[in-house]
Amino acid sequence: MMKVIIIDDELLARSIVREYLERYPDVAIVAECADGFEGMKAILQHEPELIFLDVQMPKINGFEMLELIEKPPAVIFTTAFDEFAIKAFEQNAVDYLLKPFSRDRFDKAIQKFRSQPFSAPVQPLLEAVAASLPAQNRIVVRDANKIKIIPLHQVQYLEAADDYIKIVTAEGAFLKKQTMQSLERSLDPGQFVRTHRSFIVNTQFITRIDTHEKDSHLLLLSTGTRLPVSKPGYSRLREALGI
Repeated sequence: MMKVIIIDDELLARSIVREYLERYPDVAIVAECADGFEGMKAILQHEPELIFLDVQMPKINGFEMLELIEKPPAVIFTTAFDEFAIKAFEQNAVDYLLKPFSRDRFDKAIQKFRSQPFSAPVQPLLEAVAASLPAQNRIVVRDANKIKIIPLHQVQYLEAADDYIKIVTAEGAFLKKQTMQSLERSLDPGQFVRTHRSFIVNTQFITRIDTHEKDSHLLLLSTGTRLPVSKPGYSRLREALGI
């Protein structure tokens, strides 16, 4: 029996997917969720093979939810917004269904899932989406079993930490599994500058730039933290600060 979860804030949309799945006796709908918070918990609890996921939802959107899951299942997106990285969907998701979709189109998505193995290569999808969407104003992270939404103006700097990024705020540091490159593309380059291969700094917290060694500098933040600045980082920093 294949386990499926439906994640969509619209009751009608969930009911349509449920109705279309009734034709598949080997499919078990183990959960229906109205937002990304519920969706993440249901995925961790039930470990489904496939999810039907809306993009635009309250609290956290579909992409933000996927970022929080270590090993996400295969995804069929259901969305009314065809401007949301359709090329990314085509390359990295099982399929995408533009609302309103017919039973025939739905069946084709199921057939596509069953005709080839999908290992849920979600990271390339998220990186492609980050490159195509406007700059974000928040970062969503998992803090133990809770979801925390961090407004970007509270972020002092970001630091590479193996396969994770350490997000440093006045409340403390939080880890997010994402590459520095993909997160950098989703940030406003006028506010966040890649000052070093391991650091992205919020310019609002910079109080001083000191010469350190040959072709390198040190940043002093208003919090007292000192961070290294590489030669390319210094050029980017000067451009962002207009100096």
